[in-house]
Amino acid sequence: MPDAKFRVIRAGPLVSFQDLGRNGHMRFGVPKSGPMDIAAFKRTNRLLGNTLGATCIEVSIGGLELECIEGSISACIQGGDFHLTLDQGDIANGKIFTIASGQKLTIRAGKTGSWCYLSFAGSINTDTWLGASATHFISGFGGGALMADQILNVSKARMIDQLLDDKPIDQKAYQGYIRVTLGPQDHYFTPTAIRRLLNEEYKVSTAYDRMGMRLVGPNLELNTALSIPSEPLMKGSVQVAGDGVPTILMSDHQTTGGYPKIATVISSDLDMLAQLRPNQPLRFLAVTPQEAIRIARVKKIEQNS
Repeated sequence: MPDAKFRVIRAGPLVSFQDLGRNGHMRFGVPKSGPMDIAAFKRTNRLLGNTLGATCIEVSIGGLELECIEGSISACIQGGDFHLTLDQGDIANGKIFTIASGQKLTIRAGKTGSWCYLSFAGSINTDTWLGASATHFISGFGGGALMADQILNVSKARMIDQLLDDKPIDQKAYQGYIRVTLGPQDHYFTPTAIRRLLNEEYKVSTAYDRMGMRLVGPNLELNTALSIPSEPLMKGSVQVAGDGVPTILMSDHQTTGGYPKIATVISSDLDMLAQLRPNQPLRFLAVTPQEAIRIARVKKIEQNS
């Protein structure tokens, strides 16, 4: 099959190559990385008949503009409500389209969402690190960030004229709250702090990137000295530093840390959380660990049905 080639005209901040991440290395201090919105990432690959973990381009609200300089190939975008144009014509999110030599593809932020995923019906040729193309943004290891004038090669280019998967999109828009389980160190906080977390409104701050989402809102006071040993961390941990400000750890989070975690976002709501934008309000709703497991099982059944 022929190849397709692209030139990057413009790439906004945090636009990078991502696959499903590098597993099994966190004990060595290496973050997993991978997509901020896993469901959208998998969906765009599924629609094109790619493997679910095939490398995609993760696009932030900074946007992306590409020019096809050789060949032709089908592509698809999933994720937030981004505005997509091919030359001067608009294309709907989730619709498979074909881009040919001489055409320009522009992706700009729309009304909602912070991330979208551009997938090609082929194989994006990019660097890997420890067996994965997922970009760890701080170090630049993996496929890396996209830069202006960079040339992208996509091998085994295919053209597709219909959806290969017509299942409904398996992600939900923000419902007004993000579900969490309390802990593992909620006992380090005052009862007032717990009530504030679960009953008052927070906002996503402008300090939001692939490593973490710092929130603006009521401070969460500790009821003891800030002194716990460093321990392993996970995506979704709501970590509180000495200033009482909560930060939710995201895909490029550090592997260990010594700040107490007042709560943990359940896995089923992480994609929805990632799509929130700076200054957008959010609230937390506590569920039990048993309920979080039930929610995850139901979601898996719905995705596989």
